[in-house]
Amino acid sequence: MNKVLKWTTKLVIILSVLSIVVLFAGPIGYKSGALPLQPALLSLIVSLGIAVLTLVASLVLFFVGKESGFSYNRKFLFVAFLISLMPSAFVGAQLNMAASVPEIHDITTDTLNPPMYDEIIALRKNAPNSLVYEYQGSARKLAALQIAAYPDLKPLTSALSVNLAIKRAVDILKNQGLDVINVNAVKGIIEATATSFWYGFKDDVVVRIQATEQGSKIDLRSVSRVGRSDVGVNAIRIRTFSNEFKVRE
Repeated sequence: MNKVLKWTTKLVIILSVLSIVVLFAGPIGYKSGALPLQPALLSLIVSLGIAVLTLVASLVLFFVGKESGFSYNRKFLFVAFLISLMPSAFVGAQLNMAASVPEIHDITTDTLNPPMYDEIIALRKNAPNSLVYEYQGSARKLAALQIAAYPDLKPLTSALSVNLAIKRAVDILKNQGLDVINVNAVKGIIEATATSFWYGFKDDVVVRIQATEQGSKIDLRSVSRVGRSDVGVNAIRIRTFSNEFKVRE
């Protein structure tokens, strides 16, 4: 019995480590260009499956070992349990977020007249996602999905002039960690790119600033280059920008 417990304990530890390896393999493989997107994303599901199996097995063996009076393996099972919690929590949170938001990746504060990109168009030449504002061929569908999910995303109004609003917007984008690609005061637009740490996904942002009698009106748009769903990150980015802009008023 003890030999069996020792062998299964080693197997569970190996599985826990494997779940971490697979978890990191996908992002590293995609970022380096060694893996296409789909296999890289699939690694998350595989990692979660291995981690859940490890969690269940470690708990079962923990109590079996206790009942058998075999305490040697229990500390190793506890370590395996802790290791497998990491991919379980991380991937579980990502899946929960993905399930809680619509499967869209183009978010804007102006769904009737979305801000248009300029220099970033060339950078997205080979991107799977286009810059056409639509969902299943319809701009109305995309607007309806966004408004239902993110009703708080609205245009900003400011007492600042266009030039001052541009300066503030550039500062905020840089503070958010985006790379500012283009600042055009004549057109009243700012373009920037956000790169995710985990997979290196790129989302492109355009800020449109228009003069008003009271000062200026600011609209934003954030579009992912890859992926049917942005898992809510574009809306979060716009909301963070808006909140920061308001705080500085």
